Amino acid sequence: MRLRGARSPPPMAERPRPGQPIAAGRGCAMAAGRDVSGGLEPVPVALWPPGESPPPFQYSPDSVPGTDGAVDPTEVTFPGCPCRSRSCSARSCSCLRHGERYRASRILPRAGPLFECNAMCRCGDSCRNRVVQRGLQVRLEVFKTAEKGWGVRALEPIAEGRFVCEYAGEVLGFEEARRRIRAQTAQDSNYIIAVREHLHSGQVMETFVDPTYTGNVGRFLNHSCEPNLFMVPVRVDSMVPKLALFAATDIAAGEELCYDYSGRFRNAPPTEGQQKASGEGDVLRKPCFCGSRTCAAFLPWDGSLFPAADACSESSP
Repeated sequence: MRLRGARSPPPMAERPRPGQPIAAGRGCAMAAGRDVSGGLEPVPVALWPPGESPPPFQYSPDSVPGTDGAVDPTEVTFPGCPCRSRSCSARSCSCLRHGERYRASRILPRAGPLFECNAMCRCGDSCRNRVVQRGLQVRLEVFKTAEKGWGVRALEPIAEGRFVCEYAGEVLGFEEARRRIRAQTAQDSNYIIAVREHLHSGQVMETFVDPTYTGNVGRFLNHSCEPNLFMVPVRVDSMVPKLALFAATDIAAGEELCYDYSGRFRNAPPTEGQQKASGEGDVLRKPCFCGSRTCAAFLPWDGSLFPAADACSESSP
């Protein structure tokens, strides 16, 4: 679930990061049409309108370790598959047997876990089980919306089930994610996303990604209560997932791209925790301007990282 509201970023010089900033110096506007990724993506990311640009940040196509050093998403820990063919098959590939597989580079909503072939696999780069790791393959544009700040729209038709982009940023531990949330003000934007995966053992695996200071085009995606994208954790080299966004329907050129920050899809029933957070957090929540027929009026809110949640838990018997 993505959480809104966080502290203002410190000066860029205090947080050196790999990759290129989107602006050539502090306060320097990027020209319309210029590549937001600075050439770091396989396909350029356009910008609109002329004369305006988002606040500077370091562009990185992939997630990077957070400043707390709690998680390293770049570490290779998975063994590779023994496949020697140009493209793996489910019968012989250990990566494909671990989870769902792509169908012609596409996947449908509510997919199970995805494991792509990784750096240790013997199959080649042309393997069909390598999709998200190839990065952006569709033309997108970061643009200024009327009410929602910056957003992202498609510059070409995108077929249902096709991979669109990753939500990349700093991968944080729980304590650092909570510290950043607690430093928020009601006026500041926040990009932290908390993804919780429920395992068969009953355990919950949490991943926190913050693209506030270092991130990719995914940081500009807005929320919608009727989204045209859905998110799937995709694992490549380790148990730290890539947060991949796929097209939930056929998307036309010029259409804004959105996903549901709560992690639900097209108003599926909320969990008990989400219902509780909704009831407790109206004071902290921000209005939703998605304009859908089933709009919930507020952006999703996760109380687990906020001080109000701690106060409630401490007062409970």
